Amino acid sequence: MGLIAFLKTQFIVHLLIGFVFVVSGLIINFVQLCTLIFWPINKQFYRRVNCRLAYSLWSQLVMLLEWWSGTECTLFSDQATVDKFGKEHVIIILNHNFEIDFLCGWTMTERFGVLGSSKVLAKKELLYVPLIGWTWYFLEIVFCKRKWEEDRDTVIEGLKRLSDYPEYMWFLLYCEGTRFTETKHRISMEVAESKGLPKLKYHLLPRTKGFTTAVQCLRGTVSAVYDVTLNFRGNKNPSLLGILYGKKYEADMCVRRFPLEDIPENEKEAANWLHKLYQEKDALQEMYNQKGIFPGHQLKPPRRPWTLLNFLFWATVLLSPLFTFGFGIFASGSPLLILAFLGFVGAASFGVRRLIGVTEIEKGSSYGNQEFKKKE
Repeated sequence: MGLIAFLKTQFIVHLLIGFVFVVSGLIINFVQLCTLIFWPINKQFYRRVNCRLAYSLWSQLVMLLEWWSGTECTLFSDQATVDKFGKEHVIIILNHNFEIDFLCGWTMTERFGVLGSSKVLAKKELLYVPLIGWTWYFLEIVFCKRKWEEDRDTVIEGLKRLSDYPEYMWFLLYCEGTRFTETKHRISMEVAESKGLPKLKYHLLPRTKGFTTAVQCLRGTVSAVYDVTLNFRGNKNPSLLGILYGKKYEADMCVRRFPLEDIPENEKEAANWLHKLYQEKDALQEMYNQKGIFPGHQLKPPRRPWTLLNFLFWATVLLSPLFTFGFGIFASGSPLLILAFLGFVGAASFGVRRLIGVTEIEKGSSYGNQEFKKKE
């Protein structure tokens, strides 16, 4: 094992990476708070500034995937679709099977210049997660309780607010509503059978309300829907902890572009279109499991240096005073100060582990275990 590979497995290194992410995130959140004064003066300037502040935080996670673990992402698409990446507003539909599916999506948004302006329809619980939810709040992310009767007005208002967004955005929808588990899949397919819908093998039954509402509210702003089907070679099931330990994965993403004018305006017809799309996604996953490859032209967009340079900037700014402070504490010989410092380190470790836990499937929400049994 080389020195670099050894360092990637060490807890203290993980703690330092977490320290840089958390402290830089708090600084960025404070600056975002200060930018609120620009909202009534120049809303578009506020948005552009916050896109770049968000990039400075999210790109640190992308750096872990691209540079720390060396994970490779291969696109399967056609050249005409790839040529439009980063040059139009789009809705992204992504399967929700893996702990780091969002991170693979982020690495693509980074490589095509839309990481800072990327959006998502997120569960409201995430709004209260430090750094993640706070950053998303300033980015005008649309939050929902996943109860349509309560969410309808909030979601519609949030989506319409994005109609004049000044930078190209990729709006992510997890139409399945929650991560895939065997229990949720079984219940979901019971609902599909009761509704006379074809059963899916690799996906949950898609929730159509969020999709049809997004298409309706963003029509005229969004140019297309990108259907993205993600899988990992070798039947791997990667985790954020694995990325932190430097494990390298190989992700394959099949991307298909559907012009928005091809999607029906009628809500029921648009819902049927989505169900048909998921049947096609299921067929793509079946093909991948059998052949180990998606259809389409293969492309590996090159990683850019900005994520690494951004992390090195924050590490230099934040770790130098931390090391100086820690050395001074131990040099003082004061048991009280040393214990207080170790307590701070322990609390920081706990906080970082809690943030990582947000992505873990086994700690995911129970949404879908019972909700599929209710009428959508």
